Amino acid sequence: MESMLQKSLVENLIPQKAPFVMIDKMLAFGDNTITAGLTIAADNIFVENGRFNESGIIEHMAQSVALYTGYQYYLKKEPAPTGYIGSVKDAVILELPLPGEELVTEVNIIQEFMGVTLVDIITKRNNIQIASSQMKTVLAQ
Repeated sequence: MESMLQKSLVENLIPQKAPFVMIDKMLAFGDNTITAGLTIAADNIFVENGRFNESGIIEHMAQSVALYTGYQYYLKKEPAPTGYIGSVKDAVILELPLPGEELVTEVNIIQEFMGVTLVDIITKRNNIQIASSQMKTVLAQ
């Protein structure tokens, strides 16, 4: 899928830096929603035993949320704040993808209030859901 932004800009909108960047494209952005993607490199730090592991999927989900916030600030021409995962709830990982495969993650914002964002997240591979969770992220003050 084609990214709306250059990979370098996507990477500048999140606080993580290489080799810890787990998103490489923004596929869609709207009111209370973002779709982000990652093509898994064979040398990704979360690839073990030939698969992208659970921690990598959760980090990819969290960075997709960070991209939503970062892009909001980018549009306002303000520096993006650093955020943290406050909680992960109901995480379900059905499948561990292979290097070379593309993850597409849809984030739906349920609520944003005073720097706390509550979201539902679904991650797909080849249009098939492989993971989901609800996350709460908190902006650093």
